Amino acid sequence: MSKEKRNLIIAGVLIGAISVALVAFGNPKNMGFCIACFIRDMAGAAKMHSAGVVQYVRPEIIGLVLGAFIISKATGEFKSRGGSSPMLRFLIGAFVMIGALIFLGCPFRMILRLAGGDLNALVALAGFICGIAVACFFLARGFSLGKYYFQNNIEGTSLSAVNALLLVLLIFVPSVFAFSEKGPGSMHAAIIISLAAGLIVGVLAQRTRLCMVGGIRDIILVRDYTLIVGFVAIFVAALAGNLITGNFKLGFEGQPVAHTAHVWNFLGMFVVGLGSAMLGGCPLRQLILAGEGNSDSALSVAGMFVGAAVAHNFKLVGNATENGPNTYGKVALVLIIVILLCIASVRTFAKKK
Repeated sequence: MSKEKRNLIIAGVLIGAISVALVAFGNPKNMGFCIACFIRDMAGAAKMHSAGVVQYVRPEIIGLVLGAFIISKATGEFKSRGGSSPMLRFLIGAFVMIGALIFLGCPFRMILRLAGGDLNALVALAGFICGIAVACFFLARGFSLGKYYFQNNIEGTSLSAVNALLLVLLIFVPSVFAFSEKGPGSMHAAIIISLAAGLIVGVLAQRTRLCMVGGIRDIILVRDYTLIVGFVAIFVAALAGNLITGNFKLGFEGQPVAHTAHVWNFLGMFVVGLGSAMLGGCPLRQLILAGEGNSDSALSVAGMFVGAAVAHNFKLVGNATENGPNTYGKVALVLIIVILLCIASVRTFAKKK
């Protein structure tokens, strides 16, 4: 076994165990770690949307960015760079978030939901793989969002500085934020535990280049199975943890913060797979890259915050109690797929004329 695979397996087992532990310490079931859900909660805490049940400043997100920033600085891998189609990246980031919130989870939570026995995530996984496969069609024919350029360090450290400020405000002036009194936003581990978990996962993800989109993309394009073993390890560790703690429940019905609208679970994660592959990484990877100094990824993350606000303000999200998205959410998702395919086509074929 290569050193890279071994490190990915070790990191995956640790991250899976941390995810299960976070549920034991107070995070919602099957949501020990979810980039989409946590960004949505933070957008709510910042009063970007008014959905009262999903408002909380998630220290896990802060820890991810700061962990990647600290370790990349320590190892000399921090590089301030950007300028590769910033507005397109912002827009695609928003679309990825809307797709994730229609499914009710990012790729990370999709794996954790599977490890908890939620078979709706299996349908979503099929959509996710199909979305990446479509993106690979364009990647193999030259799709690119353009070349990045090296920038002033202020650009690369901006998102890390913002997260550090959020942490200071959360600890010393929490009244500036909105907090849920019920629902998923009210369920969380203690700040110090959540922050420590985020820092550890941020360091591990930065050192191993952990990315589920990258793993599936590499399998399709070059038959390389290296990156995917990290998420297989996360699944195995989380599955074992759920079985031990009694949080495993196999089936489609009655799963925590989930719905059984299979078409929209499939299409929601299709958008996440397609959009994330176009961006060059899943939501987790975008946060890690932003911590490393990539301002393009920081803009993608900013787009995700806006996407979360749009999804809730315009009621586009999947609804666990009403079994899926409403008509507005369904129409929005279909339009997003069309727009993403148009962007991919133009960036692949128009420049060759």
